[in-house]
Amino acid sequence: MPRTRSVVTALDRRPAPGRRHALDRRSFLAAAGAVSASTGVGLAVGLGGGGPQAQAARPAAQAVRLNNRPAPAPPLAPYKRGTTLATVAAPGSGQGYRRLGSGPAWPRVVRGEMARVQQGRDGRRRALAAFVQFTDLHIVDAQHPNRYEFLRAETASAWRPQEALSVQGAVALVERVNALRGAPATGAPLSFVMTTGDNTDNNSTAELDWFLRALSGGTIVPNTGDPRRYEGVQDSGLPLYWHPDGELRDADKKAGFPRIGGFLDAAIGAVRSPGLNVPWYSTVGNHDSLPGGCFAGDSWFHDFSVGDRKLMELDPSEAARFWKAVRAGDDPKGTYFKELIRTHRRDLRPVTPDAARAPFTRAAYLKAHLDPVHTGPGPVGHGYTEANLAAGTQYYTFAIADDVIGVSLDTTNSGGHYEGSLGTEQWKWLERTLEKAAKDGRYAIVFSHHTSTTMRNTRPDPARPREARHGGQELVGLLKRHPRVLAWVNGHSHKNRIRPRGTFWEITTASHIDFPQLARVIEIADNKDGTLSLFTTLVESSAPHRTSFEDLTQTGLASLYRELSFNSPGRNAELLGEPYDRNTELLLRKR
Repeated sequence: MPRTRSVVTALDRRPAPGRRHALDRRSFLAAAGAVSASTGVGLAVGLGGGGPQAQAARPAAQAVRLNNRPAPAPPLAPYKRGTTLATVAAPGSGQGYRRLGSGPAWPRVVRGEMARVQQGRDGRRRALAAFVQFTDLHIVDAQHPNRYEFLRAETASAWRPQEALSVQGAVALVERVNALRGAPATGAPLSFVMTTGDNTDNNSTAELDWFLRALSGGTIVPNTGDPRRYEGVQDSGLPLYWHPDGELRDADKKAGFPRIGGFLDAAIGAVRSPGLNVPWYSTVGNHDSLPGGCFAGDSWFHDFSVGDRKLMELDPSEAARFWKAVRAGDDPKGTYFKELIRTHRRDLRPVTPDAARAPFTRAAYLKAHLDPVHTGPGPVGHGYTEANLAAGTQYYTFAIADDVIGVSLDTTNSGGHYEGSLGTEQWKWLERTLEKAAKDGRYAIVFSHHTSTTMRNTRPDPARPREARHGGQELVGLLKRHPRVLAWVNGHSHKNRIRPRGTFWEITTASHIDFPQLARVIEIADNKDGTLSLFTTLVESSAPHRTSFEDLTQTGLASLYRELSFNSPGRNAELLGEPYDRNTELLLRKR
């Protein structure tokens, strides 16, 4: 029988060294409800009304007093330290496995496609809001049975050598945000962090718990199955995968990857997260909703996930057929994969079963966010409310500042496939939300996981089979009809990309699992000349650029997480984007 055990330790209530009363601060913010949220069943009472959801109607940017002391004043001038405006991880010269060090900074590019660039705006402008976007963290249970590492026989990027270190990498990103002195361009205080989906990698309960503790604070043990040792492809003896601890001359070692004794034991060791020191919000992605990020879940996927067998190797021709079906969206229910497991039953390898690997439902996802143990810096539910739970929705609004609202969408389709769309009910809710924001004189920032070019999955949602689905280009048209929308912020593609959309900017940010492993600070400013500026600044995790193969501490592993991702076979150099997709000032006409 699968065994049930806790995969994390209880939240340590003691303040970490050097962080006096840090948890008290988060508890205060959570209790105060530093940002009020609205559910996907009506416009936010926190945007002007009363009632239980309006436990704190003030926007996120408003300062609070802690222990009878005022919140620290924001810096008065822009800064670069701790951002890619100062330095960026870059490889040394040579062939094969390349070590990283500190390289040249990425400059800020001013983009005036949608508004005239006027002189003197630096001295006139007033900051309206500032926040951070995390996207595609892909917190990975690298030992989970329902993984498709065997596709590496067909496509090198199907398995990444850094995946066992996703928790250490995410915590280092939290530490980076906590260390920022405010917003780099305007000096405004950072109001919140928004995650734009694929917070987990495989719709796994263990991964969800690790993600929530990484952002809200706690101790995480990123290990399932056997509590004493790693069980997965990296100790399988199969040369298709990098074996860091062993002598096997695998394909990656032939390409220059190092042997690092003790790596796997360190990878599944306890990780301590301080939690973010600002409120954070959550947006759902396809990997959060669907097993493998692409299959409609059912009882078969549940039983296989918690079971004691795993497929680690597949003939390249079979892997090619499976990969082709996944990419085409021809197998949304996973029929081909289920058949592979049946026909290769003798090839399945034994693993220790674990109930913590079970896929989570939509309701379980909401309940986990609403669980007080995961409140951290707040708000309770991280955007989601009891009304979302009752209605079965995963979209909401919240106040960013006095004159700016945020809108978090659910672009996943529970019918399967990795691309997305919007159902008509959510579509109509979005129209009402934007109309009310305009009537109230508020701007809007829209958040989603999928991009405008990856919302082509308009097959019916089994949960609402009679409801029409709407794609990305339709959504662009809807947002353009509401000129108070300033930006659509998303992820999914793992690539930095910023495009003008007539009246708003679509801002897509690279993931934190594939190199270059980034997050993005976004600032909104009124230039007092008939234009607005949106500043985007990319940041890396706090982990040092230079690594040591002997340093298997939490910080050392976070550095290796980045370096391994750079050297990962199949790495796509285009994910960096162009200079105008990275650090920017994006001009808009004020409407």
